[in-house]
Amino acid sequence: QVHLAESGGGLVQTGGSQRLSCVVSGRTSGRYNMAWFRQAPGKEREFVAAISWYGNNEYYADSVRGRFTISRDNAENTVYLQMNSLKPEDTAVYYCAADQRSVVGTLPSHYPYWGQGTPVTVSS
Repeated sequence: QVHLAESGGGLVQTGGSQRLSCVVSGRTSGRYNMAWFRQAPGKEREFVAAISWYGNNEYYADSVRGRFTISRDNAENTVYLQMNSLKPEDTAVYYCAADQRSVVGTLPSHYPYWGQGTPVTVSS
């Protein structure tokens, strides 16, 4: 079993920055693609960013490209999401997800393992 634990959420002002972390524990011997999704109140869960196991491929939603950066440290079993130039519309619960397929996915259905989420609130 794979366990994901997010941290780093909180309240931030518009234009500010926040870094989220996700620690993978349990069956960490596998090679997992990692992703961040988010879900705002009353909305569906949406893709934010993803990174391949080796970290050589990154994918971003258009809404965050140029502002957010996903990265990983496999030695620490941790993936990060650096969020800059935050906007009120970035307010959501952010979820970390893991998948072992050979292709990096961008849909929630592609990821069998999920964390509990960490809330991010961007004040205007």
